[in-house]
Amino acid sequence: MKITAVIPAAGSGERFGGKKQLKRMGNRPLLFHTLQAFVRLVLINEIVVVVQKEDVRQIERELKSIISSKQIKVVAGGTTRQISVHNGLTVAHESSELICVHDAVRPFVTEALIEKAVNACSEHDGVIVAQPSTDTIKKVMDDQILETLPREIIWRAQTPQVFSKSALREALELAEAENIQGTDEASLLERIGYQVGYVEGSSLNMKITTEEDWIFAETIYNSLKND
Repeated sequence: MKITAVIPAAGSGERFGGKKQLKRMGNRPLLFHTLQAFVRLVLINEIVVVVQKEDVRQIERELKSIISSKQIKVVAGGTTRQISVHNGLTVAHESSELICVHDAVRPFVTEALIEKAVNACSEHDGVIVAQPSTDTIKKVMDDQILETLPREIIWRAQTPQVFSKSALREALELAEAENIQGTDEASLLERIGYQVGYVEGSSLNMKITTEEDWIFAETIYNSLKND
């Protein structure tokens, strides 16, 4: 079964104050670190990196230093993550049966985690990686707590998220036609009746969103580098 990894990396980084996917961690852009597990994992046949149009040539130059027998394509994204993922899906090889979507700003994903999600797809239309909530979850409106949600049923979605290519294409095309913006790709499949499963992720598989996240990520990076 052939698998294409789509890495959406076209965000502007407004909350961060810049394009964090291009910020250097060590001597490489963050995006480079994120790609490593996908480059190494034999299960992944090709990688599609989706970036802002003005960054395509820079990223292509950066990625030439990656030694890989698999093809790494760089394409322009759109104004939303959904459009960017759709653009990446459009250039995926026609023989690919699964699409593995992973945030460019989750640099500590492992080969084992990707493989676990891929293997679980044999029983589902799609599979996400998720972590159980360790916090008490409150439903609020304005400044009022409405209720406390049972923590045991709350899971925090991560990536990678792996889907049947045909199901993901249908979900994206219907969302576009109906002007629906999902919070992640899984939500788009869920809304039209596809069955999406999950596997447990890792607390190290963090998403870098804020400057504080970057501080934590650098600590993890330096720790792993020194092991």
